[in-house]
Amino acid sequence: MIDFSTFDNITALYHTFGCKLNFAETSTIARQLAELGVRRVSGAEQPDIIVVNTCSVTELADKKCRQTIRSFHKRYPDAAIVATGCYAQLKSTEVAALPGVAVVAGIDRKMDLAAFIADYLTTRRNVVDACDSRDIREFRPSCSRGDRTRFFLKVQDGCDYWCTYCTIPRARGRSRSGTIDSLVAQAAEAAAAGGREIVITGVNIGDFGKGRTDTFFDLIRELDRVEGIDRYRISSIEPNLLTDDIIDWVARDSRAFMPHFHIPLQAGSDEVLRLMHRHYDTVLFRHKIERIRESMPHAFIGVDLITGARGESPELFEASRAFVDSLDISRLHVFPYSERPSTRALDIDGIVSQHDKHLRTNVMLRLSEAKWEGFARRFIDDVRPVLLEHPQGAGKPMAGFTDNYLRVEVDGASSELDNRIVNVKITGVDPAAETMQGILCDQQ
Repeated sequence: MIDFSTFDNITALYHTFGCKLNFAETSTIARQLAELGVRRVSGAEQPDIIVVNTCSVTELADKKCRQTIRSFHKRYPDAAIVATGCYAQLKSTEVAALPGVAVVAGIDRKMDLAAFIADYLTTRRNVVDACDSRDIREFRPSCSRGDRTRFFLKVQDGCDYWCTYCTIPRARGRSRSGTIDSLVAQAAEAAAAGGREIVITGVNIGDFGKGRTDTFFDLIRELDRVEGIDRYRISSIEPNLLTDDIIDWVARDSRAFMPHFHIPLQAGSDEVLRLMHRHYDTVLFRHKIERIRESMPHAFIGVDLITGARGESPELFEASRAFVDSLDISRLHVFPYSERPSTRALDIDGIVSQHDKHLRTNVMLRLSEAKWEGFARRFIDDVRPVLLEHPQGAGKPMAGFTDNYLRVEVDGASSELDNRIVNVKITGVDPAAETMQGILCDQQ
């Protein structure tokens, strides 16, 4: 029997790296510990435990995790550091050796942290528990609000794609997902807790239902029926899994799914896509963008891109740049390629220097800035619905996102409108901050 009385008067600090899925899981962990009596630190309080949910998508991510753990130990030498997440899964021994680390829990052990922490507090013996990711079969649910007005609903975990540059399948395990009934129930609970917007998260959410007869399209149609949730956003979906039926349904029939898509491209060259072992080509990707634009001219389309991957010659990079420039998209998320241990990309010839990666990244970032500004300026003088969030600091205006994912600072909005959807007239654009300005019209 686990003795959770050790949590009396225990304080915790939480720190998350990486994706929206990690943030959702950290929020769930924090809620579980709070229900057992663990209190989140406030102000200058000293934490008894520090939960670090790590990421390992790049070499830089690993480095930041190590630096942060060392920094926490230096600042709070008496705190027990609890590490979980992808870096902890892939390099559990390395993480366990970092100063101050008391618990290391693998990907499928995140929701067991309370037991691991209680055991450590009772015995003061370090805990390291990370199994081989090939043995991970269970889907562990997560739906949490965290510190924001929106909820994050985890619907799927793991990935079976094995792109040559990626460690996520080794860290997260095989693709698996929750049941539609259980996910609809979680969405209903979020609505009962005051949620207005849910972001659907996962590693490869379009793969939802793999091995069963239900699909991602089946899931989102059922979620759309949940009363009280006014907005859903699809966090990221592979272009080959974003079906025309899904696009058309969001455009014409959905009640609550927003005109907002995030689609990983990774390279705008078919040769580089082949080297990456991606599951589509530029023809298919262009079709998806054009299909969205034809049915939803106002939709926000974010695109992931990797620069400087192995095999990306100057000519192939220029082809990628030209392809991206030709697309009517809203924003790029640009990542320089990072060598990851045990990936098949290491067998590919054509290493790109760090200098050239930096130059190519900056080229794409400038292109992204131009894309965002061009998209945003289309909506000046438009009236759009904005879900307001509490101010992010003293003296800051109320702000929120439009249906099509433009962040707007709203003059005339008071804090009483937190978590309310209001109509806002867009009056200006701040390209440097990627923020719009607007004035309050009325509220819903």
